Amino acid sequence: MAVTDIPIFSMLRTRMHWHQERQRVLAENVANADTPGFRPRELVEPQFDRALERAGAFVLAKTDPAHLSRVGGEARFRTEQQAFAIRPAGNAVHLEEEMMKVAANQMDYQAVSSLYSRSLALIKIALGKSG
Repeated sequence: MAVTDIPIFSMLRTRMHWHQERQRVLAENVANADTPGFRPRELVEPQFDRALERAGAFVLAKTDPAHLSRVGGEARFRTEQQAFAIRPAGNAVHLEEEMMKVAANQMDYQAVSSLYSRSLALIKIALGKSG
């Protein structure tokens, strides 16, 4: 089995590609901030639930009421669009929000790429090929 066939590396590569494409989409949103009638776009985040199940991932049991629940995407800060989101020219891009998304996307990409490179380094150490 090649190192690239390990499911976690495949998922990390998919995530890095998604962040790269999302950065391109967000940049287009920012570039068209003054284009009349332009609506900002967003990418659907990849889901790895089935891949994790196939890879043998497990869920921790909550055996005590004092245990914390799993972290999930249930909490959303803003679920509805604001009424003033669309300007009179028909443009719906908010530069502040888009720039916050760009910064968050960049940090997430750096975290994933760091995890990917460190995982590869650990495999090299395990194989005795450090240096």
